[in-house]
Amino acid sequence: MIETMASAAAPAARPQDTVVRREIKQRRDWAKWGLAVYFALFLFVLYIPMVLMAILSFQGSTGQLTFPFRGPFSIDWWRTLWDTNLFNTIADDVSASGRQSLWLALVAGVLVALFGFSLSMAFRRRWRLKGDVLAFYILMLALMTPAFLVGLGNQLLWRYMGETPSLWYTALGANVIWGIPFSFLVMLAVWNRYDRHVEEAARDLGADGPTTFREVTLPLVWTGIFGSFLFGFTLAWNDFDRTILLQNGYQAQPLPVLIGTWPQSRPILPNLYALGAGTTAVTLALIFVVLIAVTLRLRVRGAPVRRVEEEFGEEVGGSLDVAGTAELTKK
Repeated sequence: MIETMASAAAPAARPQDTVVRREIKQRRDWAKWGLAVYFALFLFVLYIPMVLMAILSFQGSTGQLTFPFRGPFSIDWWRTLWDTNLFNTIADDVSASGRQSLWLALVAGVLVALFGFSLSMAFRRRWRLKGDVLAFYILMLALMTPAFLVGLGNQLLWRYMGETPSLWYTALGANVIWGIPFSFLVMLAVWNRYDRHVEEAARDLGADGPTTFREVTLPLVWTGIFGSFLFGFTLAWNDFDRTILLQNGYQAQPLPVLIGTWPQSRPILPNLYALGAGTTAVTLALIFVVLIAVTLRLRVRGAPVRRVEEEFGEEVGGSLDVAGTAELTKK
């Protein structure tokens, strides 16, 4: 009887409960593959000239500017960049131009970061000024104007004023003007995600204006300031269009001007390839050093902090004797 009732209570198989499984054909994402191929082609076109220059710079003494590669494998063309005792050496010119470009780019980077940061402070919501839209487009005018026209306009202005162009006055000023819009846009992006309530909290805790700016504001926006400096440094380091129009010819030429005027001043040899590959390698090395430093700093900041909690009997480097502490408490 019980078995009959159990068999009657058992659920009966229903055809509508049958699970129908169908094979779904996986479709390839052709858009993703197309974009990947386009990106790879873009990198190839971008970097293959540098790679070819680097390869041709290791030719022997009979090396030429085109393939085939003429051996044996040698670093003689690289040695002409620093060894003054070799034939066809360019060590003196490279040394003078390198120092000139480095100092010019450093000064331009500092000025661009300073002006971009100062101008962006005026566009914060707290100090919003009237006519800010017009001022914004005036700042962007230097970004939208072609580089050659910026250099030509500065040259005509200084000539009208009766001043002789100089690398540290006219060329530096043109590079700073060119870099300020980039720095300004970087700082605007930083201020848009900046929470000004932290400044109010600092002032509520008794900090004055300079202390709040130095210990609260600057640590939070230093990445934008550093990015502005990199923009100014890179633009001045690679500039040719403006600098060549705003120098007097009596000073040491920056590296871009030296390389750009190379065909008019000396024969083109594989040491030019060595110079180009060397400057590219140094730039990439500096970028990797900066990335490694930033990564290490983020890891240090993200490391867990060990605190001393004596009330729970815990201590850094060991533990307290809980039993002994309890006995002392009883006494």
